[in-house]
Amino acid sequence: MQPFQRLTAPACPLPYANIDTDQLIPARFMKRSRAEGYGGYLLHDMRFTSTGTEIADFPLNRTPSRNALIIVARRNFGAGSSREAAVYALVDYGIRCVIAPSFGDIFASNSVNNGLLPAKVDEGDGEALIRLLQETNAELTVDLEAQTISAKGSSVPFAIDPVWRTKLLNGWDDIDITLSQADAIARFREEDSLIRPWVTPRIREGAGQTTM
Repeated sequence: MQPFQRLTAPACPLPYANIDTDQLIPARFMKRSRAEGYGGYLLHDMRFTSTGTEIADFPLNRTPSRNALIIVARRNFGAGSSREAAVYALVDYGIRCVIAPSFGDIFASNSVNNGLLPAKVDEGDGEALIRLLQETNAELTVDLEAQTISAKGSSVPFAIDPVWRTKLLNGWDDIDITLSQADAIARFREEDSLIRPWVTPRIREGAGQTTM
């Protein structure tokens, strides 16, 4: 997984609350192979008419938001079902960070496991970022190490779970973060085997062998 440390990129303002996982990728597109990429289906029914024509005034269809790597939205982004395909659609489109006052819990966890940063901001700061992006073509700089979002000489903080921050900074999945504690785990097993020797299974010599 690609580490996330610092990103300066175009950002798209999505001034909507409660964007759910069914909006992020409608269920009918989930029958397709992930190998095809889900990016073309991101927010499909909000971006396109029923005949497949782009809705010109939808934020993600405008220039330069069309090339955004960052989305700024309102509260409860990623609510709804637990479908990980919602995150796949964002990542396959090219989105590396979503900024919002709150997120669906499962969506946020899935995001981190796919290298997508869910940056939680104060609601007032979120609104200020949306206004800035609506009024200018400013790029945002998201610094995960400092936990700040900067643009036009101003900066706001964002929150993220410390374990998720570590995973994203290093590009780690759940197995990687467990392996990062391998020495501590080995020490615990060694010490615990002295205190509670009956806990650790012992394989008797010759056990399981077949005699010919």
